[in-house]
Amino acid sequence: MTTSPGRPPADTIDLTPRLRLLRFPVGQAYLWRDGTGPGAELTLVDAGAAGAGRPIADAVRDWGHAPEDVRRIVLTHFHEDHVGGAGEFARLSGAEVYAHRLDAPYIRGEAPEPPPVFEDWERPLHRQALSRLPPRPEHPELPARIRELSDGDVLGFGGGARVVGAPGHTDGSLALHLPEHGVLFTGDAVAASPVDGQVILGVFNLDRARAVASFHRLAALDTDVVCFGHGDPVVGGAGAALREAAAAYEPA
Repeated sequence: MTTSPGRPPADTIDLTPRLRLLRFPVGQAYLWRDGTGPGAELTLVDAGAAGAGRPIADAVRDWGHAPEDVRRIVLTHFHEDHVGGAGEFARLSGAEVYAHRLDAPYIRGEAPEPPPVFEDWERPLHRQALSRLPPRPEHPELPARIRELSDGDVLGFGGGARVVGAPGHTDGSLALHLPEHGVLFTGDAVAASPVDGQVILGVFNLDRARAVASFHRLAALDTDVVCFGHGDPVVGGAGAALREAAAAYEPA
């Protein structure tokens, strides 16, 4: 694929004819496609770190579409590796930005972001992740507007994408469930281990007990494909994989 000068490219993997994974040095995003040809309408789930806007646009063109075909950007939570590219790509595409109402103030830069409550073993992992992120600009390009979401909202793509509140990683973490297609986007509520690919609870949580409860809630959904904020997606039999993994975490 072509890439913009001076910008790290996004590695792309087509998971299904409708679903493309964009992988960055830290984290990943997803493109969902409704329709075919010139009339296709795209949705971006998460937007990478600062500087990812143009590589996302390149990945859209590489898929045979224009950036303007992306109608919406849905952000699963406020962390930099998921929202840093949202303002730039929204400007390039004209897409509307969506986020949970509890995380929207942080994405708009209106309030200081609450830090995770680390397990001791998470601290070196967090330092390693931070070292791989591009420097945050002194004046980051923030989304001009954010449409705020709540648990239970239904969005106009994927046959009716349902917003599933998944607090714990952040207070406003959300997942997106596409029941018609059996697809679930978990953000960082759930992840796949970089060591062995096993499905695990997401790390760097604000409230671990709430994160575990959210994991069980997501595992109860009827899904065939699950897309994580970090780690390889599960394509086929995702619901069973989620339930087996969630069983290892005892709810509070």
